[in-house]
Amino acid sequence: MATIARKADTWSSRFGFIMAAVGSSVGLGNFWRFPYTAGENGGGAFILIYIACVILIGLPVLMAEYGMGRKSGMSAVEGVESLARAESKSQKWGMVGWIGTITATFILSFYMVISAWLLAFVIQAMKNGFAGMDAASSGSNFANVIGQGEHALASKWYMLALLAAFIIANIAIVGRGVKGGIEKAASVLMPAFFVILLVIVGFSLSRGNAGETFAFLFQPKWEDVGFKTFLEAVGQAFFSIGVGVGLMITYGAYLDRGTNIPRSSVIIAGSDTFVALIAGFAIFPIVFAAGLDPAGGPSLFFVSMPVALGNLGPIGYLMSVLFFALALFAAFTSSISLLEVSVSWLEERQGVTRMGAAMGVGFMLWLVGAAYIFSTEYLDFMDFITGNVLLPLGGLLVAIFAGWVLSRDMLTSELGEGNIMNVWRFLMRWFVPAFVGFVLFFGFFDKIQDQYHVQLPGFLEGLLGPNYELPPAD
Repeated sequence: MATIARKADTWSSRFGFIMAAVGSSVGLGNFWRFPYTAGENGGGAFILIYIACVILIGLPVLMAEYGMGRKSGMSAVEGVESLARAESKSQKWGMVGWIGTITATFILSFYMVISAWLLAFVIQAMKNGFAGMDAASSGSNFANVIGQGEHALASKWYMLALLAAFIIANIAIVGRGVKGGIEKAASVLMPAFFVILLVIVGFSLSRGNAGETFAFLFQPKWEDVGFKTFLEAVGQAFFSIGVGVGLMITYGAYLDRGTNIPRSSVIIAGSDTFVALIAGFAIFPIVFAAGLDPAGGPSLFFVSMPVALGNLGPIGYLMSVLFFALALFAAFTSSISLLEVSVSWLEERQGVTRMGAAMGVGFMLWLVGAAYIFSTEYLDFMDFITGNVLLPLGGLLVAIFAGWVLSRDMLTSELGEGNIMNVWRFLMRWFVPAFVGFVLFFGFFDKIQDQYHVQLPGFLEGLLGPNYELPPAD
């Protein structure tokens, strides 16, 4: 077996790395999941719990993944195996990297499809296609776009073409490398993303119902806080940052020695939290002013927002283009980072070029995406498998590997010595594994109860809420 060398490519600047890393963390979940989850689970009370989870759980794991990546200088799979060898531990610990890489690819397979939906809505917004829509017509429009309404076959072929275009754009960026592709794209897209976000927030606050939004998001409602609130906060904090999928280990492999990992991790986690906190003000003031349901998820983006923006006249046309372009930017910067996880591993194989690896993975993603387009019910199932099984499992293994398998000295050179190392090591050994295991166990049962109506035993029903009432047998 050929010896695998450290990555020769590196980030050219700290700014470029920060932009790429923030781009990988900030995704669609910041917009359609976090604000609604916060409002429905205690508002300001949830946000306080969420920020504590980011600091105590998300940030330590983020630091660990960057440290492991820079120490090894390899892809997630090869990097974890090399660190295990250095500690004279079993090569089976490579499963940490394998689970992360597989999870990233699975997530990317359906993330690309949702991104194709966004691209279709950007095109429709540019044609002023949302003007005068009501809730019923917007719902029908969404169904038509994704191939579940009129002219279903033609719509699905259209989505296949948009999916191919989005994947080709990803291949073009990732195939050019870290410095010439990912970093260059992120250095342009992320500043543009923040400018557009602030413009939309300003417009939404000036034209929408800011007071109701503030009360929904930030007014502490401690009476709504329960067991599931902590479950949601831990899960959201852990997964929003993007740990547990091998991504941050991969990005860490391209870091130079001059980058301060703890400081950079704080900036990245803080930026992701900032976007999550203000994203609600880009959406809900307009939604509330239009008297629409603030339910989270795809319906918020693809049904409620076209109605809210399409009835605001010429300014609504401009804002609808900007809004869906903003979402597309967030999706694109996340997708190129997820694609890099598998490409990084493939290019370490003898005879495989980076562009060839990107094209091969891209073609496989198009085939899988085509299956989702023609059978959309599998999207929910894949979301369940990745979000409630593979992601927390990968995160739990990272925490155990970094906290218990790697020695203190192994990561001292990456994270520093002193109080930072002492606190980080305590959290990674005792606190993070317990809470990530908590999310894995209870999050799984919570999901199968809510989504698949599985009847839970009494003690779980008491924690997670009453079971779905099955219809009486005939």
